[in-house]
Amino acid sequence: MGGLRRFRVAGRSMLPTLEPGQEVLLDPRAYRKVRPRKGEIVVALHPARPGVRMIKRIAGKTADGDVLLHGDNPLESTDSRLLGPVRENQILGKVVATFR
Repeated sequence: MGGLRRFRVAGRSMLPTLEPGQEVLLDPRAYRKVRPRKGEIVVALHPARPGVRMIKRIAGKTADGDVLLHGDNPLESTDSRLLGPVRENQILGKVVATFR
């Protein structure tokens, strides 16, 4: 399983699915041959804060092919509802496992 990376959830935007401090396993190669799909949880670059990564769920795509990312906890999530869509190349990988 080479290339997989661990990330720690920092905020409450993905509650109840992911808790603050919980770790996830990211596959950075998941989208080399397939497109991201609605419902998948991904790590993406924050579109307004360079260098910041965010864990969100794919909510859909725009007509231009950009991706809409939403947190599972909308009251605590800064996501595409506020920031707008992100480009597919801003997605760093797919979450393939979680650790409690």
